[in-house]
Amino acid sequence: MNTAVSDIEVIKAKKTKIHDVDFDHLSFGSTFSDHMLECNYKDGKWQAPKVVPYQPITLDPSAKIFHYGQSVFEGMKAYKDAKNDIYLFRPLDNWKRLNISSKRLAIPEVPESYFMEGLKTLLKLDSEWIPKKEGSSLYIRPFIFATGKGFHASPANEYKFIIACAPSGAYFAGKVKVLIEETYSRSANGGVGFAKAGGNYAGQFYPTQLAVEKGYQQVIWTDDNTHEYIEEAGAMNIFIRINDTLITGPTSDRILDGITRKSIIELAKAEGIAVEVRKISVHEVVAAAKNGSLKEMFGAGTAAVISPISGFGYHGEDFDIPELENTYASLMKKRITDIQTNKCEDPFGWRFKVE
Repeated sequence: MNTAVSDIEVIKAKKTKIHDVDFDHLSFGSTFSDHMLECNYKDGKWQAPKVVPYQPITLDPSAKIFHYGQSVFEGMKAYKDAKNDIYLFRPLDNWKRLNISSKRLAIPEVPESYFMEGLKTLLKLDSEWIPKKEGSSLYIRPFIFATGKGFHASPANEYKFIIACAPSGAYFAGKVKVLIEETYSRSANGGVGFAKAGGNYAGQFYPTQLAVEKGYQQVIWTDDNTHEYIEEAGAMNIFIRINDTLITGPTSDRILDGITRKSIIELAKAEGIAVEVRKISVHEVVAAAKNGSLKEMFGAGTAAVISPISGFGYHGEDFDIPELENTYASLMKKRITDIQTNKCEDPFGWRFKVE
């Protein structure tokens, strides 16, 4: 099958919604651009992708997405520099990870040209939707879900791939206080924790609600077996600074191979910061908080880039994290966002210009 595509059909919206949007006061992921990419899988292959007006989707009640949860997604951002050029950050990593997630959920993989050429076509058409205000960006959500019909518990025979865009402001405002989870698990060995599967996030909501009721904003996930090791922060990877060493857990069946995570590890090494990728126990973090060697904790992900943690709760006790002048979190965030927005050199080759 020839999966190359260079000329994607575009059906333009009759009227733009952009004049109704206050770009100075954007919430995250709640306003959507004029168009979306759409591609259907049927008869054993992906059909030609096309860009269409952003619109509702009609599905049969027996569509398998509703019953068996075959759904995966990605999170990306597009930026504009001072010259109005459009940039993406490591987009091929998103395409690769989307297919890794798809494979785990028995969803057919999307060809690279469908993903990349479709995304470029969409961004050029909706380029005016990319905000230039500091801290803002065009959030991009590629996702695939089962549209095939039937109540039989088996993979669907039809799927839909969509890329939708939402101009957005900052994901989190300020620092967050987190609760280290001791009962519930985000994922398990042999499971789908490494995939960006919709159900992973659905399963997080209830434990997070319980944490919010106790006065916290997010949950720190621990391993499913012993709850002794730190794994993720909410829907993000987590970094912990003890003295001057930055520590993050290794990826596994349970932990997402975050693109921001990988970038921070490389950036920190380039800055001469000691980095350790290893298991880190709750008791080590608690001990560091008590003896003053715990300097920082922060979440890392596409939406927030970096979300500093102000303190954590464990076993009914709260621990504050000191306020430092020059944090690794602020340094890493500036380094990444400067690369993303073309404000500095990119020695890593992460920035991708949309042409």
